[in-house]
Amino acid sequence: MADVVGVPPVHANAETSERRNVVSASRAPRPVSVPGPNGRPLTFDDLPPPDTRRWVARRKAEVVTAVRGGLLTYEEALERWGLTPEEFGSWERAMERHGLDGLRVTRIRQFR
Repeated sequence: MADVVGVPPVHANAETSERRNVVSASRAPRPVSVPGPNGRPLTFDDLPPPDTRRWVARRKAEVVTAVRGGLLTYEEALERWGLTPEEFGSWERAMERHGLDGLRVTRIRQFR
């Protein structure tokens, strides 16, 4: 995933979370779009619906990419989709280590 390489995880620890809150309060307006996991522009309207229950790899990657790109905040993502910090963090780690393939449920054993 070339567009996410070098971007630090947004959930690193409580200290990072506090810094992120300070930064987000003084941050410039959010971007209209960010480079998506497939290389195409990703907008807020392209994100999975809030009632999503079936999380395929593409949808997970879109959410992680949107948060990293500033399309929405980490907290907004957790609230919008009812995710736990652990769940979102596992998506981030899988994407960092193995790209989109790491988010596929059928591939989890191969990447452990």
